[in-house]
Amino acid sequence: MRPVFRAACHCGATKDRRSQPHGQKNREKDITRMCAKNAMEEFEALLKESFEIDTPEEGSVVKGKVIAIEAGQAIIDVGYKMEGRVDLKEFANPGEQPNINVGDEVEVYLDRVENARGEAQISREKAKREEAWDRLEKAYAAETRVDGAIFGRVKGGFTVDLGGAVAFLPGSQVDVRPVRDAGPLMGMKQPFQILKMDRRRGNIVVSRRAILEESRAEQRAEVIGNLTEGQIVDGVVKNITEYGAFVDLGGVDGLLHVTDMAWRRVNHPSEILSIGETVKVQVIKINKETHRISLGMKQLQSDPWDAVEKAYPLGSVHKGRVTNITDYGAFVELEAGVEGLVHVSEMSWTKKNVHPGKIVSTSQEVDVMVLEIDSAKRRVSLGLKQTQRNPWEVFAETHPVGAIIEGEVKNITEFGLFVGLDNDIDGMVHLSDLSWDQRGEDAIQNYRKGDTVKAAVSEVDVEKERISLSIKAVGEDTFTDAVDGVKRGSIVTVEVTAIEEGGIEVEYNGAKSFIRRSDLSRDRGDQRPERFSVGDKIDVRVTNIDPKTRRLGLSIKAREIAEEKEAVEQYGSSDSGASLGDILGAALKDRN
Repeated sequence: MRPVFRAACHCGATKDRRSQPHGQKNREKDITRMCAKNAMEEFEALLKESFEIDTPEEGSVVKGKVIAIEAGQAIIDVGYKMEGRVDLKEFANPGEQPNINVGDEVEVYLDRVENARGEAQISREKAKREEAWDRLEKAYAAETRVDGAIFGRVKGGFTVDLGGAVAFLPGSQVDVRPVRDAGPLMGMKQPFQILKMDRRRGNIVVSRRAILEESRAEQRAEVIGNLTEGQIVDGVVKNITEYGAFVDLGGVDGLLHVTDMAWRRVNHPSEILSIGETVKVQVIKINKETHRISLGMKQLQSDPWDAVEKAYPLGSVHKGRVTNITDYGAFVELEAGVEGLVHVSEMSWTKKNVHPGKIVSTSQEVDVMVLEIDSAKRRVSLGLKQTQRNPWEVFAETHPVGAIIEGEVKNITEFGLFVGLDNDIDGMVHLSDLSWDQRGEDAIQNYRKGDTVKAAVSEVDVEKERISLSIKAVGEDTFTDAVDGVKRGSIVTVEVTAIEEGGIEVEYNGAKSFIRRSDLSRDRGDQRPERFSVGDKIDVRVTNIDPKTRRLGLSIKAREIAEEKEAVEQYGSSDSGASLGDILGAALKDRN
């Protein structure tokens, strides 16, 4: 109930009205009315002042006292002869029982001075929220932590009670790593960092991850401060990746790279380690700025490369296991931690343009020869083909020049044939070695892939890995046989086989030749091919023998000139008075 105020008006009129004249009475009435008006104005001012000073404003936080607890509610006297009711649950923290007793003084939020039941409408939660917002705004400005408890799950995250104000905790801000089960975190009081807040909209975003990262950073700094490069420590494998494993050193993680796990090749860290395993590692490097730690396991073992040059002298042959195959060769493990490369060029004497995987396979045991060692770069060059004899050397030993071989035509090119030989090597028959009688371009048309041919070995070049063969050397050389005993200047008898415009074609012991028009006679009038017939036999003089072109140079004209010269020398000269006709006639008569 509101207080009632009374006001009195004292005008100072004390004269007796009966003794006053009529005008005086009217004046007194005016004074009375004026006094009444002043009293009313004074009353209203006092009443207004009373409400402004004594009655609390709606929407503000006021203090009250618990006077009773009944039916799950606390009855609170907020003064000013006003009482209100608040549910007990508003006095409880998330996950806890309400802690309120009769006589306790509490702060509540005054929604309305009087509700329908004539009671004050008050709220403890709203009072806590207003109080919390004031506190949280100060913490946000100072970038300090606030305590809260996760009490619910919403889309994209969780709800957090910050002591009266509800904040949103995004799923990505719960922990430094994704959290599969947030059950253990629910209802537990813990610190949070305010990332963003808007009081007008009632939005608060907090982070638990920021607190953990800060704590981890402090812990990492402390742990790293106690570590030194070269120190040997124990750690627990926390995570395994393709490139290595992360090892927990007691609050700080270090990276154990796959190349530092063992001296031998490790294809995947899971071959050596498993999650949760305790391992002994050495601190290789510490980056004070980024707090990154590099660890090693192989550094705790003796380096096999220290004795490589002594254990694997150049030229020695050893058995190894193929560990990896690439486009450029294959890696062979000689012992744990020592691998060498067999380059593709050192894998086979004959297979030049094939992938190494076609020659060897992973995990295969092979014999290799040590070709080169570079201890500084930790490299060993190995050879696979060197453990076998050079097939060209073997061929040269077993097939001297002139030996006859038989093989299959593997390939036909514009310059000859390739014939397959023993041990996957090839020999080449050049166009010029295909036939005695035909041109190479014509003779090569007689062959097809897969044909079996016989050829003679012409030359073997082991260094260049070349073998020259000759098919025509296997057959008879008709030209050589034909001109056997024939010398330049000899007179031979040939048979006309063809008449052409530019001369005649003739044959001598199976060897073909051509006599040009200008060589058909000494006299220009007789240099006519048509004066000969196929089958005619004529005497000619050999002017040239060319074994390369397999041609005889023949001439009737040269024979006639030679005969004339011989007759002149034998039977006289024109100076003695005898005519040329007489001389030639005598010579012909003597010849007949």
